[in-house]
Amino acid sequence: MPTQSALYKAPFGPGGASEVDAQLASKLLAVALSRGADYADLFFEYRAAGGLVYDEGILKSASRGVSMGLGVRAQQGDATGYAYTEKLDWEAMERAAQTAASIASGGGAPVPQKVEVRSLPSRYELDTVTLDVPGIEKRKILERAAAAAHAHDPRVLKVECSFAEEIREILVVTSDGKLARDVQPLMRFGVRVIAEHNGKRQEGSSGGGGRTTIGYFDGKSPEWHAKNAAELAILMLDAQEAPAGQMEVVLAPGDSGILLHEAVGHGLEADFNRKGTSNYAGQIGNLVASELCTVIDDATLLQSRGSINVDDEGNEPRSSVLIENGKLVGYMHDRLSAHHYKLGPSGNGRRESFACAPMPRMTNTILTAGPHDPGEILRSVKKGIFAKKFGGGQVDISNGDFVFSLTEGYLVEDGKITAPLKGVNLIGNGPDVLRKVVMLGNDVETSDGIWTCGKDGQSVPVGVGCPTIKISSITVGGTKV
Repeated sequence: MPTQSALYKAPFGPGGASEVDAQLASKLLAVALSRGADYADLFFEYRAAGGLVYDEGILKSASRGVSMGLGVRAQQGDATGYAYTEKLDWEAMERAAQTAASIASGGGAPVPQKVEVRSLPSRYELDTVTLDVPGIEKRKILERAAAAAHAHDPRVLKVECSFAEEIREILVVTSDGKLARDVQPLMRFGVRVIAEHNGKRQEGSSGGGGRTTIGYFDGKSPEWHAKNAAELAILMLDAQEAPAGQMEVVLAPGDSGILLHEAVGHGLEADFNRKGTSNYAGQIGNLVASELCTVIDDATLLQSRGSINVDDEGNEPRSSVLIENGKLVGYMHDRLSAHHYKLGPSGNGRRESFACAPMPRMTNTILTAGPHDPGEILRSVKKGIFAKKFGGGQVDISNGDFVFSLTEGYLVEDGKITAPLKGVNLIGNGPDVLRKVVMLGNDVETSDGIWTCGKDGQSVPVGVGCPTIKISSITVGGTKV
């Protein structure tokens, strides 16, 4: 396990407050297998999290919380039994293992294999995690951002700044002999600005973070984020109503990857395909996108929000190619779906907490770079939309239909950005949009640590990325009449 902050003591590690050794794990696994399950695993988790919110010139809230528990899973064929406990005494853990074991009936009781500790990469090894930084220092960061936003323009009416952080230790032990530990830091900073002028109000925001230290602000200072948020809010005061209809759309690099994540990425998670509910089910080997498009899910990026050293099933994740030159070549797998497809796990088995069973989830999902110059892409647009930042959206996984709203978008006329727009919605179909990619920039960027993905009631941190993208036609739902 990578060395983390000197002040952080791993509870499940040797000498920790709730040390878990191979002998204890083997006894629990034997209970989970006692009814004849084919496989069982243990998922121990400790999470310490904190948050600060600075609003209207005062620190509105400061929170700190800790959770810890064990989830036990037993599988017989495609059937899964799962139970969890927040108590880590033997009796409580044994009951959880017995409950999970009840999914199986009959048959012999397999013996867990001898546990071997897995060696893991170090994608976010840190000297000091943000939770170890004194609260007064983090409050000063929020104060600096608020002051900078207000000083930027007298039309700035309200500024809210937030800082969220956590450290998560996981220990996974499996009946097929794997033991993996990881300590996963995470932080996110955000600034939201409301500007007002002549009775109109508009909002702008900026933020970032990842599996990094307080040193993040050496590169992107609180003042930098505050300036970006304030400038956007001021700019949007003069925004025009968005036009409506079929238009060319250019997606900005980086955060625009969230459209790819939602409209395409979920459909490439193997559980939907195993159940036949994804538009991509049965499409391996088929052309599903423009030949310009190669899509990967890459958990190996250093200190990115979606990066992990090990997934929540004890498997090391890799960079997985999902779509290559337009052809569907693979899905994202957890253990169950990998077994179904007779493949090895891709390291995408993730869960929100010990109270949840794992499922296939994205990590950092990226559309890779293409051959075109970004300026050339913009100049090629006669009339269309430049989509820079996305807000909320809705997606139907079964067919890829989506609706996304823009928080920052511009009108493009004769190859030039001419006016900011408000009320822009993009309406389309994920697979159809990928087929309509006609130009792809050489400027791929990844998001700056802000995205959280929801699925079946579970939320996990993720990253997205893409270059500048030109889509030949998307339905723009505007308000201009």
